[in-house]
Amino acid sequence: MISATSARFALGEIVRHRDAAFRGVVIDVDPVFSGRVGQTGQTSPDQPFYQVLALGEDGGFMAYAAEDALERDPEFAALSITDKRRWFNVDRAGHHTPKAQALH
Repeated sequence: MISATSARFALGEIVRHRDAAFRGVVIDVDPVFSGRVGQTGQTSPDQPFYQVLALGEDGGFMAYAAEDALERDPEFAALSITDKRRWFNVDRAGHHTPKAQALH
């Protein structure tokens, strides 16, 4: 039986890691863990996982985080229009997809 999972965070949304490891913007979502077996540790692989462009003083880096490790970041401003155009395709309805993928 296949179960449907809804992602809590949308593409382009600003999030922070609950352990304050990083803040960043969601650029992709996997419905379940898509890494190597054994990489999740104590985290359940049966939840959405997010590719996050983590933002820092020295630039950015890619992070792959479980949904239960992330939360909305009310302190961080939304992405600027320039940043949205840099990282995403945005259709007329406001749906985001990473530049590397086509809009559905």
